[in-house]
Amino acid sequence: MKKSLPLLLLLLCGLAPSQTPTVDWASRKPEILDRFRTLIRLDTSSPPGNETRAVDYLKKVLEAEGIPVQIFAKDPNRANLVARLKGNGSKRPLLILAHTDVVPVQREKWPVDPFGAVMKDGYIWGRGARDDKPNLTANLMVFLMLKRTGAQLDRDVIFLAESGEEADTTGVGINYMVQNHFDEINAEFALTEGGTATLVGDNITVIAIGTAEKVPARVRLVANGHSGHGSMPLTDNALIHLAAAVEKVGRWEPPMRLNDTTRTYFEKLAGISPPEKAAIYSGLLSADRAAASQAWMRENDVKGYSMLRTSVTPTMLKAGIGANVIPSEAEATLDIRALPDENIPGFYAEMGKLINDPAVKIVPLPATRPATPASRLDTEMYRILEQTGKRLYPGVTVMPTMSTGASDMAQLRAKGIESYGTEAAAFATETNYGMHSDVERIWEPALYKFVEYEWNVVIEAAAHKSLK
Repeated sequence: MKKSLPLLLLLLCGLAPSQTPTVDWASRKPEILDRFRTLIRLDTSSPPGNETRAVDYLKKVLEAEGIPVQIFAKDPNRANLVARLKGNGSKRPLLILAHTDVVPVQREKWPVDPFGAVMKDGYIWGRGARDDKPNLTANLMVFLMLKRTGAQLDRDVIFLAESGEEADTTGVGINYMVQNHFDEINAEFALTEGGTATLVGDNITVIAIGTAEKVPARVRLVANGHSGHGSMPLTDNALIHLAAAVEKVGRWEPPMRLNDTTRTYFEKLAGISPPEKAAIYSGLLSADRAAASQAWMRENDVKGYSMLRTSVTPTMLKAGIGANVIPSEAEATLDIRALPDENIPGFYAEMGKLINDPAVKIVPLPATRPATPASRLDTEMYRILEQTGKRLYPGVTVMPTMSTGASDMAQLRAKGIESYGTEAAAFATETNYGMHSDVERIWEPALYKFVEYEWNVVIEAAAHKSLK
């Protein structure tokens, strides 16, 4: 039977993507820039934190637009903010989060005022310009535009501005929220920091979505011996035993083990690399070439090399009270970053066998984040992140990536929330201007591109699909 034209149009509408509210991005740039620079100028260095400075600003902005907020604080100076825009409940909520704290600065090392949000050479400079105030600004702007456009939502969208991500030694941030106010942030999916994106000229060429991260599993090596006068060498000198142990673990190469994220990452990286590098990355997947590829990466691609295995890096030494005193105890701190599925006790046992010295003990330090599996690559959210990138940036390669650092996605994944990391793009040549550096900066157009990407992802994931 022949369908009428009106009915056919209605059926086609039902298959269409979400009805994205129109946004004039050129007109939004001044507000995006103003919000971002205002947040940079708020010194939320952790320690001590003072993240409530940012929360007070966000609260004022959101409430002025008629968006109610909730404030949760273990420490009144280190508050967390939660805002929620309600959907029709047909889908579970989407959580967008960013942390308000930044790492400390050495002002004398900076070429500009680190809290001045200085505009220079096409960049915005300042502490937090990469970590994490682009995400914070994007989330704020997404919320404001959802409200202003009256977007109809299939799921609640929750905005969490959290404290203490950089140095949450007292549990004021995500740990406090998960343990005491989880119902306020419980969601099906979460979006936060933890990915990367690469600029070549004006074009975004690669978007790497954070789907996994390594787990901090730090330990101290503690060596004991007899103390004595430095003029009379002792065979059980604690420093000698410790030095030998540090040498062994520092040169240790635990076995390579790929997971779904890293296997896909290196496959796609090989597909977009010059022939010489493509052969190296594809070689990781070959039993005959894997060893040679790893050897090259250890010297030339240290981040990629770290993604291949649980890594061990000696970072601190402590021993002695005087040049003429043999210490009875010496210790070294090892920054161990474990693969998501690593058997941590088993790894410590292997390290003990490698050291093979009864004078040296392995003392685990308290865990800072839970070990969690990688987020899946077959979810609606990952598909949206991938397809949105390809739609906005023709020719872009979208791939999953595993962070060698750590983020608060770990706590969310531990609660069953599939979590994904995104970041504003940076030039491939700008390796020295990133997060935590004393020349931290962001290319101004990259900030606008990032807000636009986040908006389109949230709209596609949460906006009501017309079924009329």
